[in-house]
Amino acid sequence: MAFKPQGESSEAMSEINVTPLVDVMLVLVIILLVTAPLVTQSVHMKLPETVETTENINKEPFQLGIDAKNQITLNKTPYATFADLETALKAELAKNPEMEVHLHADESVVYGKVAELMATVQHAGIVKMAFVTMPE
Repeated sequence: MAFKPQGESSEAMSEINVTPLVDVMLVLVIILLVTAPLVTQSVHMKLPETVETTENINKEPFQLGIDAKNQITLNKTPYATFADLETALKAELAKNPEMEVHLHADESVVYGKVAELMATVQHAGIVKMAFVTMPE
């Protein structure tokens, strides 16, 4: 606590001395300015250039859907059974091992059918599957 000089009353001052706080903050700013360039070091090197070695694989995901009437489609091609769909998925997976599937399911479809569809995709060997929903 700071006190006023002897000539005045001897009550305690209610003001905070901010000088030490400013000193500490200035020291921290100086440390930051000195260390920032050291953190952003990089090594410049020239990498060799090569030609593209892989063929251009179709990156477009397959659109798998099931509508309110339980009609299954893969890229707008209808399939009657889950076995037919699994055969088609295995054929496509053989062409593109990085195959992705986007699943569109109508909200009125029973969850059991969606789960069966997901199991069919998994049995075909596809590991990348996403669910597509419509925003409200």
